[in-house]
Amino acid sequence: MQFWKLNKVPLLLTFVSVTLYWFFAYDLIRTEYTKLIVLYSSLWLLFILLLKYAEDNIRLLTIVAFLFRAVFILAIPNLSQDFYRFIWDGRMILEGFNPYIYTPEAFVQTQEFPISQSEELYAGMGQLNGSHFSNYPPINQLCFVIAGLFSSHSILGSAVILRLIIIAADFGTLVFGKRLLKQLDMSEKNIFWYLLNPFIIIELTGNLHFEAVMIFFLVWSLYVLHSGRWKWAAVIFALSVSVKLIPLLFLPLLFWYFKKSNNNNALKHTLTTLNTRVQNNKSITQIESSVISSEVEKSLRPLDFARGDNPIDYKRLISFYSIVGIINLLLFLPFYNSEFITNYSKTVALWFNNFEFNASAYYLAREIGYLLSGYNEIAIIGKILPAIVFLYIIYLAIFKIQVNTKALIKHMLLAFTCYLFLSTTVHPWYVATLLILSVFTNYKFPLVWSFVIILSYLAYINLNSADKSENLWIIALEYSIVYAVFIWETFIKKASSTKLA
Repeated sequence: MQFWKLNKVPLLLTFVSVTLYWFFAYDLIRTEYTKLIVLYSSLWLLFILLLKYAEDNIRLLTIVAFLFRAVFILAIPNLSQDFYRFIWDGRMILEGFNPYIYTPEAFVQTQEFPISQSEELYAGMGQLNGSHFSNYPPINQLCFVIAGLFSSHSILGSAVILRLIIIAADFGTLVFGKRLLKQLDMSEKNIFWYLLNPFIIIELTGNLHFEAVMIFFLVWSLYVLHSGRWKWAAVIFALSVSVKLIPLLFLPLLFWYFKKSNNNNALKHTLTTLNTRVQNNKSITQIESSVISSEVEKSLRPLDFARGDNPIDYKRLISFYSIVGIINLLLFLPFYNSEFITNYSKTVALWFNNFEFNASAYYLAREIGYLLSGYNEIAIIGKILPAIVFLYIIYLAIFKIQVNTKALIKHMLLAFTCYLFLSTTVHPWYVATLLILSVFTNYKFPLVWSFVIILSYLAYINLNSADKSENLWIIALEYSIVYAVFIWETFIKKASSTKLA
């Protein structure tokens, strides 16, 4: 009874949220646009209120976060078809086929059905997905194989296994995210901007996107790296890359992080922890505590960064890169043959040179191309935009010195923001990586984007008409909001703070 009195409002909010999540999971079709927007907006309002009224009740927020995920356990994803391909790849590997060599379409066209429910899976994934070779890295494929092992004849059963893996990954993100926030002297409650976010629950747990697993390994790697155990951090970072290739973008940003003084991170962490324990130990007198704290400060002082006085430890930097590279090569090795590199590179290139969805800068460049040449210049623009992203990342890596983990994460966020702003294809779940990085910074535009990204689903509003293209007015609305908040946080707010200082 006492628990109810203390948590009445959060519990009522939780009950309403569970009801709405149930409708989202089991009673929504993607083309029901009004229902989609109303449900999503309502869940977002409840999310904000829940964070407000639950205050610092971390235990309650944790239980609620996983309760919301549990609602989706028996649901078939209704906003994405990708999971059909996940199931196909996993079952193909168990049958001895290489998913990087064979396309689903090649089997279906010849009326060959190498796995259980072949026709149903192919129909579910669609012709576009089924006509390409797999682009999912090995650890991602391992998740698909696990689903095939436990459920080789049921699509729903496979979906349940995939969902349990994603929920387990989210739990790992909670554990290591909280630890990293604590070490960075930030509020542990920040992790719930990610964990309780309706966008994350719907897109990752609901629609079975494995950014959740990649993010788990990435956050774990950052925590271990901050603690000074760089070799283990490299191993875990490699696993993140082997789920999704996105973390490869962040490797150049580690350039300045491996300054020689940074090798003392573990010692600094130990001394700081010791100082905290001394301060909290009631058996130590105030005088003794002051003396010990003074000695700890003297020990920490030589470990502080002095820009320009600490050369890069190239040995550790190169070793970190080597560990990441070697582990991924070993993971890909079982799938290697003469066709693998050609097929995989062509499949990845599709996201730059062929596919286009929910883009911003690219769509402006495309319109300019139409004006100048009269046709879509994606083949050219798709090469120029990635080059700009690469140059910006190199600029961040060389000219913006990352002297600590906070600065490193900030630059990772800016690098990935540039990548998304200049991409030809921005599916909603891509924003998940941006959102988790923002948890460890003061930036809020990824949070805003995680709300307005639902507008991208309205792009399908024209599919039943003669004009099947995306509704560019809706996309313009989405990006107008995102760019406005980004510019305000990055330039206007920063300039105002500088003037006040």
